[in-house]
Amino acid sequence: MALAQGKIRVAVNGYGVIGKRAADAIALQGDMELVGVADVASDWRMQAIPRKGFKLFAAVDDRTGAMRDAGLKVAGTLDDLIAKADVVVDCTPKHIGAKNAARYRERGVKFIVQGGEKHDVAGHSFVAESSYAGAIGRSATRVVSCNTTSVVRTLTALKQAGLLRRARGTLLRRATDPWESHQGGIMNTLVPEEEIPSHQGPDAQTVDRELDVITMAVKVPETLAHLHYWVVQLTRNASKDEVVDAFRKSSRIALIRMKHGLTAINTVKELMADAGRPHDNLYEVAMWEDMLSVAGDEALYAYMVDNQAIVIPETIDAIRALTGLEADAGASIRKTNASLGMGAPFER
Repeated sequence: MALAQGKIRVAVNGYGVIGKRAADAIALQGDMELVGVADVASDWRMQAIPRKGFKLFAAVDDRTGAMRDAGLKVAGTLDDLIAKADVVVDCTPKHIGAKNAARYRERGVKFIVQGGEKHDVAGHSFVAESSYAGAIGRSATRVVSCNTTSVVRTLTALKQAGLLRRARGTLLRRATDPWESHQGGIMNTLVPEEEIPSHQGPDAQTVDRELDVITMAVKVPETLAHLHYWVVQLTRNASKDEVVDAFRKSSRIALIRMKHGLTAINTVKELMADAGRPHDNLYEVAMWEDMLSVAGDEALYAYMVDNQAIVIPETIDAIRALTGLEADAGASIRKTNASLGMGAPFER
């Protein structure tokens, strides 16, 4: 495809917890141009957009007046924004992205939806270390959910080392996003997902059909991050060092240690703040190395997932894959990691 000035022109539709992080990350890429963001809100969430130099568009035409009445400078409609873009990153709430997909196709623009949508919306599901090649040149892909991203990253590391037979995981899911904690969530209870297996295992298989993975999940009364516990049967008896080395080879898995004071998910988030990460973003899977245990052909481990941040590097790589600007997954991953400062706060 012909790219303006050699850069991919990218639009973000939906400026919520994922959209604002995606927009920030796109703006950091030397091979991308953020042509604008679209939303329907007119409150405090939109006030940062002009300060960042981003152009704001109305995602729904009849919201234009209300947004302008609130003092926002609106550059046009969603159709105006789409016309400027090579790729649209749809970060709208669940199910809206699926409705928008027809609009993007009609206008001949490539697009990315998020994990709240079904696999069939794009026909392809994306995690850079596993399915980058399959996204090259496609019209659309779906960046899978935060938890599914972590599942695929970690199991792919074991698979590439020839160690993965099957995996069984339990997910402790945070109740809601931090900025919405005052509106809902759960208190003084635990809420199990209605079905076993939970949906994350089958979702991981949309990325890699070979994965033998089953998950169970429960919502817990906190909003910082998700916590996973896994029991994985390996292909053979192995040492802890072999399993740790497999995880270490992934640049998107950060090995952390209890002995360094990283004893809970809040301490890891504080480390991200001290490291200067925007929004305290943890882009990596943060896995406790000193908790990891191997007994014969079984590996047991736990890790933390920042649901607001983990999909951001995947989104950047998905943009490169769809446009074909970078055919090599490793090269794209390295560019993205460097731009986001990944790995830097952690000992490798």
